[in-house]
Amino acid sequence: MLRSILPLMTRLRLFTAIAIPSALALGLGFGATGIAPLAAAPVAVEKSVLDAQTERIGAIKKVHPAIVAVCMQGGQGVGSGVVISPDGYALTNFHVVQPTGPLMQAGLADGNLYDAVLVGQDKVGDVALIRLLPKEKGKPFPFVQLGDSDKMRIGDWSLAMGNPFSLAMDFTPTVTYGVISGTNRYQPPEGKGLLEYTDCIQIETSINPGNSGGPLFNMQGELIGINGRGSFEKRGRVNSGVGYAISINQIKNFLGHMRAGIDTDHATLGVAVGTQSEDAPLSQMVIKQVLDESDAYRRGLREGDQLVKFAGRSVTSTNQYKNILGIYPKGWRVPITVRRANQQHEALVRLMGNMPTEREMEPNGQPEPKPIPAPAPVAPKGGSTEATKMYEARKGYANWHFNVIERDKLLTEAKKHGDFTTVPGAWIAEGTYDMGGERKGGLRFEVTEGRDDANPIVDLKLNIEQKLAPLTDKDLTLQREPIGSGGLMMALYHYHRLLTVGVKGFEASFAHGGNEPFYPYPVDGSAPKSLAAQRVDCAVLRTKHGSVECKWYYSLKDYQLLGFETLLTKETDPCEVYFYDYKLVDQKELPHRIEVRYGDKRYAILTVNKYTLNKK
Repeated sequence: MLRSILPLMTRLRLFTAIAIPSALALGLGFGATGIAPLAAAPVAVEKSVLDAQTERIGAIKKVHPAIVAVCMQGGQGVGSGVVISPDGYALTNFHVVQPTGPLMQAGLADGNLYDAVLVGQDKVGDVALIRLLPKEKGKPFPFVQLGDSDKMRIGDWSLAMGNPFSLAMDFTPTVTYGVISGTNRYQPPEGKGLLEYTDCIQIETSINPGNSGGPLFNMQGELIGINGRGSFEKRGRVNSGVGYAISINQIKNFLGHMRAGIDTDHATLGVAVGTQSEDAPLSQMVIKQVLDESDAYRRGLREGDQLVKFAGRSVTSTNQYKNILGIYPKGWRVPITVRRANQQHEALVRLMGNMPTEREMEPNGQPEPKPIPAPAPVAPKGGSTEATKMYEARKGYANWHFNVIERDKLLTEAKKHGDFTTVPGAWIAEGTYDMGGERKGGLRFEVTEGRDDANPIVDLKLNIEQKLAPLTDKDLTLQREPIGSGGLMMALYHYHRLLTVGVKGFEASFAHGGNEPFYPYPVDGSAPKSLAAQRVDCAVLRTKHGSVECKWYYSLKDYQLLGFETLLTKETDPCEVYFYDYKLVDQKELPHRIEVRYGDKRYAILTVNKYTLNKK
């Protein structure tokens, strides 16, 4: 047996001595023959895979310079953000800037730490707008484009970028890649009405502590959301694969407010909505309660009405209703469709503030107690001298300094249509009026007020002549004249004062009110087929003179004044004035067709044939 084994072992040693060195030589290309080994054939990669990789890397490269690491004074990282304009405006989360205060610092991928200041905030929606200050005056910042989050579908790829766990000491952002897991998600508030995520995007794309406030991109490098919340393993704070981003389309609704330094508030309809009954289809949502003081009540919404559409979107569940409602600011008007007795009715409804909301209503309809108001803002500490100069505290505003900037920009643009401060005296307008065919006749109104006139008078003649002394006639009945107009004479006084006096004419308040939709009715006076189709996006001025408040709507397209509302009391409808047919008068543009509405009704159409300005 031993003999039979030895020859075998000998043969193995011989094979090892010859085969292995030869194989090594061939593998290294050093064989005596110089013949290289045969290489494995390359694996073919689908072109679509390579194209997707190229697109992904290109998108990252494009947006990489604009990603922000939001820091405390001194550079300690607390969150992320993204620059959205060349002048340094950047989006982040409210809960990111809450610990920094109004003055902070922000790092970019260029390795520099920039001073930054709070501009505006949305505490309910967990969004804040900050502004980075350049190292060199006038040097633009890299920025990203805003996308359309409504186009995102479940399964689409997305990119999240930011500074999780403050890993990047040089502010180079971390990139994660994953799919959109869900859209139109609802996440209830964390705390008393704050940090409510409505209509948000659920992502599998990994986000972790430090990613808060950072951007979510589509594969074209367009900003589709701001990352803010995630589901984490509690002990290790490790992402479980479920994150949430505030949709950019919701943020767009509040962006005009935040640019104007406003501490924004979300809206409520002033009604409670739920399923009609246990036996009714789940898709039938009806109004359960209506607050008497709400605009919804004044527009005719009642208990038992089926809510069909809200701002053009169908309502088929309580979750969907909360999602739609949560993306709008307080004060906006939106078209709402209800069904009653198999008849549909559409109305423009002004949305109320977020407190109290329908989710806080007890079964008896009484709201829960409101939270204790936050203390008045105090002057910030730290920060550069320039940043400190860009912050001004005022109640109701995140930063009054930026409200003044946006307000004055708006006034400058509007003045391109005419500088009326050069004609401060009495104005006379003559023409005709039409009250729906019931009454027609000659029109004449005169507003007598100069810069030093302490006793202005409004003289209005619609067949019958009426007069109002706006500062001395305190009787609300007189202020609402003519009957059925909601206060047309008072409105004409404020219109004249806005154009001829400006900021100094409104001692109580003269502020930028953010952006809102405005709904001018068809020029020919007909009823619109769809209220939503009439929408025009506008910049808003809010004024208060005496006890009277006004909202002025300027088209974002060319900053022409499209109309305004004059509110005498919060318990009544305002007098609504719509301007059309602008023509030059003494090189200044003035409307020659004016529609006056009160409630849901048209009061009159005023056609002006002649203006006389600065009558002595």
